[in-house]
Amino acid sequence: MDDVSWDVDSDDESSAVAEIIGRQIKFWREAAGLRVVQFGDLMGYGENLIHKVERGARIPRPEFLDRADEALGAKGHLAALKPDAEKARYPRKVRDVAKLEAQAVEVCSYNNSVIDGLLQHEDYAAAVFSNRRPPLPDDVVERRLQARMERQRIIEESIGRTTFSFVLCESTLRRSPGGTMALRSQIEHLLAVSDLRNVDLQILPLNRERNTGLDGPFRLTKLKDGATVGLIEVQLASRVVTDPKEVQILDMRYGIIRAQALTPDESQKFIKKVDR
Repeated sequence: MDDVSWDVDSDDESSAVAEIIGRQIKFWREAAGLRVVQFGDLMGYGENLIHKVERGARIPRPEFLDRADEALGAKGHLAALKPDAEKARYPRKVRDVAKLEAQAVEVCSYNNSVIDGLLQHEDYAAAVFSNRRPPLPDDVVERRLQARMERQRIIEESIGRTTFSFVLCESTLRRSPGGTMALRSQIEHLLAVSDLRNVDLQILPLNRERNTGLDGPFRLTKLKDGATVGLIEVQLASRVVTDPKEVQILDMRYGIIRAQALTPDESQKFIKKVDR
């Protein structure tokens, strides 16, 4: 039952939180006079998972902490760690973006490199992370994949509160980082997400004579207070854009890109043809 915890990035501050939580669980286990294998049997989890949690290699999910609290008679001390575990499950950069998205009334994204992270199918996302060079450790790939899948829930959970506009260059539909089957699953996932009431998904065909998105991917997050924040990621660099003049330029470019792209209905038909 390895789905009761999240992996930890060793270079992220979440590792410190994971170690503290792990020490607390170990303290209460030993106070209860239980060996690791006994605690695992009592919880219904494998011994290996318990070892990982206690040494801070994995961050326990809320249900794990609830069960451990009850099994060890911790009187709420372990259950009280759930908010800390929840925050630590994402790498720092992802946490910052997730905070912005939680305050957003509209999220706009253009990408001509890969499918936007909020739209990625699990198999496609796993291939994207696995293609990094130098290679990421397996446990880091797993944790980032879990964080990405969890973060995608914001789309359905924010129906009626936040709208999402995505423009994908046709090139993103032609790349298959995980192979043919991963691309097919990705195409089906795009069609499903594009049916959501708060999502507009558009495709910018490669044969368009005019393409304002040649400078690369970017994102705009429009907040409840009227402010707009831009995000640009290129290779090893990531930059948040808050200068009003720069934000205005990105906003203008995004409007033009949307106008150059196929309509949402036309885009769905286009995507279906790619899947053949």
